[in-house]
Amino acid sequence: MRDLTKAEEQIMQVLWTIEPAFVKEVIAGLPSPKPAYSTVSTIIRILESKGFIGHEAFGTTHRYHTLVSKDDYSHFSMKKMLENYFDGSLKQMVSFFSRKESLTIKEMDDLLKMMENIKKEKP
Repeated sequence: MRDLTKAEEQIMQVLWTIEPAFVKEVIAGLPSPKPAYSTVSTIIRILESKGFIGHEAFGTTHRYHTLVSKDDYSHFSMKKMLENYFDGSLKQMVSFFSRKESLTIKEMDDLLKMMENIKKEKP
């Protein structure tokens, strides 16, 4: 899997929400100021060449759908961030966000409970 630019990721976020979609529908899902039709169309073609989306043709127009799930890309992105910024240590990443995001005691308790549940599920 390859990295997405900010513009590509923004379009993927829209497609993950409303797919399948025509270019005009993707534009409608983007924040203002809306980019030009040709800009979005170009980014969509790039995403297609990268293997992130596919299309169904209706004459001269196309309806686009994702080929990579949001979950799969999220996993890829988080794994890359973990490796690049936290030396591959999930513990370092959680510690960083715990300190920097000023987690409440309840949020920390919720995280601990979630980790305990995951621990029970693993053999």
